[in-house]
Amino acid sequence: MGNFTMRRTSGLTRVAVGVASLALATAACGGTSSEAGNEDEGGGKEKGLAIAYDIGGRGDQSFNDAAYAGLKKAKSEFGYATADIEPTEGETDADKVQRLTSLAKQGHNPIIGVGFAYGPAMEEVAKKYPKTTFGIVDSVVEGDNVASLVFAENEASYLAGVAAAKATKSNTVGFVGGVDVPLIHKFEAGFEQGVKDTNPKVKVLSQYLTQTAEEGGFSSPDKGKAAAEAQLEKNADVIYQAAGLSGQGVIEAAATEKKWAIGVDSDQYKQGALAKYKDYILTSALKDVGGSVYALAKSVEDGKPLTGTQTFDLEADGVGLSESNPGFAKIAGLSDAVAKAKEGIIDGSIKVRTE
Repeated sequence: MGNFTMRRTSGLTRVAVGVASLALATAACGGTSSEAGNEDEGGGKEKGLAIAYDIGGRGDQSFNDAAYAGLKKAKSEFGYATADIEPTEGETDADKVQRLTSLAKQGHNPIIGVGFAYGPAMEEVAKKYPKTTFGIVDSVVEGDNVASLVFAENEASYLAGVAAAKATKSNTVGFVGGVDVPLIHKFEAGFEQGVKDTNPKVKVLSQYLTQTAEEGGFSSPDKGKAAAEAQLEKNADVIYQAAGLSGQGVIEAAATEKKWAIGVDSDQYKQGALAKYKDYILTSALKDVGGSVYALAKSVEDGKPLTGTQTFDLEADGVGLSESNPGFAKIAGLSDAVAKAKEGIIDGSIKVRTE
């Protein structure tokens, strides 16, 4: 149990952050996919890892796709039948309870809810299936058989802020958050601190797309595009988005104006569906959701299931900043500034805010 960080079991978690780029870009996006999900034909194989997606589903090129990459890795390594199930539009906690219960009844282990929205449902279902290991991404749920997979998004966002401050020519940068909730505040707080610590003269414009996830903040590229266009009109020339599927609209808007976008969760420069915009994706604040999914699956396979709060931070390579775009290295002082900031966060000399 306990609040120990993943760095104590670093052998388990040093899964390349790049695992996220394995995600298939062709699957359905949006929350209207069938509830049946993508249950593999097991052909009599034992049932292993199952994941239940958050809003936006597979194909978001970001958060959910990163989780799917972890599932693909576990499936190929352990040779068992997996399942990944899409959310439905406007669903309730009862729908989530039903989904998790169904996966547990089918014999899947572990079962991971991708996103903090699974919190209440997981608390209820995990108690009923004590022999099954459950995992939740981005939330803490108490339970002897639950692993809470949380990340230091503020640390990766700080590095994104450093990059934005080094790349801006207008001294105005933007942040677009999907939903106005504490989790996304962590992204904004780290980003703004990284910008200001690097260059106090840079102005940060911030906008949240919706107050609740039900209003589509994580699943509406049109909302992301409109928000980014408003910031571009106010002179922003680098925009960081933490908005799930909606972030694709932010990237499109920035690229159309030949300005920089900063991706999130997955290395969005490498995502096939975003290829036409990639020259304008400066970097991405990485969050190794795939690595956390795989780590939990491996712990169950090894007979030593992880439980309690597992924190994936910069020191454990659980978060980071991508440097895939060749343009990143061409901006004067950028790589050095990011490396120095990373060192400061890891040694504790830089304390990154969460609010």
